[in-house]
Amino acid sequence: MEKAITTALLIIAGVVCMIFVFNSVYPMVNRSSHAMVSMAETIDDRMKSRINIVHAASPSDRKTVYIWVKNVGASRILDIEHTDVFFGLETNFARIPYTGDAAGEYPQWAYSIENDTEWKASATVKITITYSAAQSTGTYYIKIIIPNGIEDEYFFSM
Repeated sequence: MEKAITTALLIIAGVVCMIFVFNSVYPMVNRSSHAMVSMAETIDDRMKSRINIVHAASPSDRKTVYIWVKNVGASRILDIEHTDVFFGLETNFARIPYTGDAAGEYPQWAYSIENDTEWKASATVKITITYSAAQSTGTYYIKIIIPNGIEDEYFFSM
């Protein structure tokens, strides 16, 4: 009878220990799987995102620069206003703030989607950089970085 009671107590103790182990390990495994799923979604988004600066031009007053950027990836690009735009002479360029963030200061940039209502695959965005005074002639550098880190750069003369 003593062996039966001892065996039963050992079984109960083993079950209780397994419950403690499960309760401590399961949340870590669950958090880890959520982190892996999130990372996989981020990588998938980056792999499907691609942009290409197609062309840049400036009218003769050189206060405005137009840049056409095509979405050549497979996914829609969201939050265009959070895109980073770097522009300037190839030896002296700077980040240009979006119109909504510029607080009326120049330079600033705005955008319009030319051939769609969203920046989906194969749609083109026209970025307009506006200065308060004419820019000098020379070779200019453009770098566009969309919110998920995908980028393209371009040189042109004006």
